[in-house]
Amino acid sequence: MPELRIRTAVTDDGEGLALLDRLAWSHLHAVMPRPQPPYPPFFSERHTPEDCLVAELGDRLAGYVHLGFPTPVEANRHVRQIQGLAVSEEARGRGVGRALVRAAVDEARRRGARRLTLRVLAHNTPARGLYEAEGFVVEGILPEEFLLDGTYVDDVLMGRSL
Repeated sequence: MPELRIRTAVTDDGEGLALLDRLAWSHLHAVMPRPQPPYPPFFSERHTPEDCLVAELGDRLAGYVHLGFPTPVEANRHVRQIQGLAVSEEARGRGVGRALVRAAVDEARRRGARRLTLRVLAHNTPARGLYEAEGFVVEGILPEEFLLDGTYVDDVLMGRSL
């Protein structure tokens, strides 16, 4: 099995990460409609390469995690938020998601954060199980926050201290 490596993204990763993101799209985790051409760039002012950690298996992109601030408020700068996590289909079940979450925790801590938060759809039990196993706890639930594919879905707010 190829070696798993986590690193900070670079601008040149954008096209490959955008493709991975489109291929991984599902109502299990996405609240936005299925992406359609023309596709926006993967990196933006909100999500820069410096805020994205990339997983590679050998020489192939296997996943990513975006870290950001939950709000633009200065009094909230001690908190980071996981604002996107995806693992390629062929890399699932190989510990890539777990490695990305652990790397996000380490990176948030390295950047001086005291807390790490995230939002996950209630029906995404694999992701919720991973987050719980990595020390995240449910801190709130927004009932029926999203209407996805004809079904109302709760938004679960999770967090952990660093």
